[in-house]
Amino acid sequence: MESIENNTTQVSEGKTIAAVAYLTLIGLIIAFVMNNDKKNAFAAYHIKQSLGLALTGLALGLIGMIPILGWIINIIGIFILLFMWIMGLVNALNGQEKPVPILGDKYMEWFKNL
Repeated sequence: MESIENNTTQVSEGKTIAAVAYLTLIGLIIAFVMNNDKKNAFAAYHIKQSLGLALTGLALGLIGMIPILGWIINIIGIFILLFMWIMGLVNALNGQEKPVPILGDKYMEWFKNL
């Protein structure tokens, strides 16, 4: 029973940091710094998800520099990335540790040591 109460406390304390992580790149940096002291597992989970989304956005930007095919991939990717971002933010606000669609599990694998 104590584990459930502890998890609920972790989620409620980490919700703000987790939500901030999804709000721009500056918000991601602020959330990372805020969580550096507290080491909240819920917030860390969403910081990793948001970092993955930011790096995916950066990769899409680089792909977008390629004429025609890159532009098409970039436009489609931006809509998919927007969907993934909304789902991540909604999960953070609802207190759920669910990975973002498509790449969320990969983000956790890639950033497990963070």
